[in-house]
Amino acid sequence: MSTKAYYPRTEIGPGKVGFSKTRSIIEAPFYGNNVVKINSLREAYDMAKNSPGTVVTDMPVYRGEEFGLEPDAKVLLFNDGSITGRYAAARRITGKPGVDTTALDKIVMDAVYDTRWKTMYHAEVFIGLDPEFMVKAHLLLPEGEENLLYNWMLNFQYQSDEYVKMYKKSKPVGGGKEADIYIFSDPQWTGAPGREDICDPKCLCYFNTETNCAAILGMRYFGEHKKGTLTLAWAIANRNGYASCHGGQKEYTLDDGSKYVAAVFGLSGSGKSTLTHAKHSGKYPSIKVLHDDAFIINSDTCASIALEPTYFDKTADYPV
Repeated sequence: MSTKAYYPRTEIGPGKVGFSKTRSIIEAPFYGNNVVKINSLREAYDMAKNSPGTVVTDMPVYRGEEFGLEPDAKVLLFNDGSITGRYAAARRITGKPGVDTTALDKIVMDAVYDTRWKTMYHAEVFIGLDPEFMVKAHLLLPEGEENLLYNWMLNFQYQSDEYVKMYKKSKPVGGGKEADIYIFSDPQWTGAPGREDICDPKCLCYFNTETNCAAILGMRYFGEHKKGTLTLAWAIANRNGYASCHGGQKEYTLDDGSKYVAAVFGLSGSGKSTLTHAKHSGKYPSIKVLHDDAFIINSDTCASIALEPTYFDKTADYPV
């Protein structure tokens, strides 16, 4: 397997892969008796469609049957509040200067306790679309956040029969030293009173990239869940001989018939997608978009691997 989810007794203990303090706090609630496993994208869609506040539009999901949805599945719209971009003030990364992991661990422990009164949903996806690099990621969310769950499963590769078989054939990343990604999220979190010196009063996005885990609290914005997941996957790739890339990739066919691949890099909102999808006024015989948003490059072979099959869609340019 590409990342580890199960361990023999000899591999369990302090300092072992998958058994850091922060990770143990984050992973433990996944096994609670208040957790419901979501096994398919279709199941997630039905839950999101019926979640209070969801707008079911008349726009069909493009070729939805190909990834497990019903032929009549529609694009779902949901208002997730005032934060509509990544929120840097909330971000804390273990190992960075000034990050108090002991205090943050205690905040997450209390957040985990508070979710015991809620029904929680557990979803799994694959990150990386080639047997050379595939990582399994887990997300835990409370009831009422079904749209976040569905969008997360839709953005990454859900566990179809084809990809489950591919994952079983994939080689272990890092020789078996990389554990599955675990993300605990409670968008309904209301803060940690009196701990404003440790974290933002509204939100906390706490990452331990070394041990492949994160806690996302008080954050309803889907993009934080998407990019937060990629943060951990990119870190795994970077530790194992890949260049982690946030950008788009396109292939140009030149006048002489040869092909040229270019990548477009930049921060969120800087125009990567616009340039990746640009046709350049017909200057080239053909342009093929290879990927948009997240990929890695093998530093030995220079081959690239897409980390997700789709990207966070933008509605600004849709026709009326």
